[in-house]
Amino acid sequence: MRTVGSAIAICAAVAAALTACSSGSSNPSASGSSSGGGGGTYTFWDPYPQYSASSDWTKLVESCGTQNGVTIKRTGYDTTALTTQALLAAQQGNAPDILLIDNPVVSTLASAGALTTTAQNGLSTDSIAQNILGAGVIDGKTYGVPIGANTLALYYNPTILKAAGVDPASVTSWASLTAALAKVKAIGKTGITFSGINT
Repeated sequence: MRTVGSAIAICAAVAAALTACSSGSSNPSASGSSSGGGGGTYTFWDPYPQYSASSDWTKLVESCGTQNGVTIKRTGYDTTALTTQALLAAQQGNAPDILLIDNPVVSTLASAGALTTTAQNGLSTDSIAQNILGAGVIDGKTYGVPIGANTLALYYNPTILKAAGVDPASVTSWASLTAALAKVKAIGKTGITFSGINT
């Protein structure tokens, strides 16, 4: 099964996408690539089928390849179709070299053996904040790098938390949030999540 490198699309931060493909390392599976990191063609799949060949996004992807002395062959898929297509391609041995996916999909593709780790790719993640990088970490292995991050807000009802025996100041991590939510659920209450997009 051929595995692919992945970039996690935590949000569509187009300008920051250069970091997703500018590692400068060579991919031995890329067509015509060399050990020096120059030349070759790399396939790149993303969840943006709405962007045509003349779009700013496609131009950015192409310029990323040009800056690194390679050619990027981009294909845009619908988000749901991308996951299915990536799994199928990995099984058939014709997966893309680079894959831009949303972070919830990482565990699905990683557990199927469809992704390489950043250690296997030789990609350094030292400069990426751990809380942002964490979206691509499964069982202690990092399977992708973020191109951006969403801003999250947490609202709470102090009356409910008091009844559940939760001190709001104790919620400082995902683990402590999960524990607090379990206590809230135990008293018959529940939380809600939603996306605050501009529409």
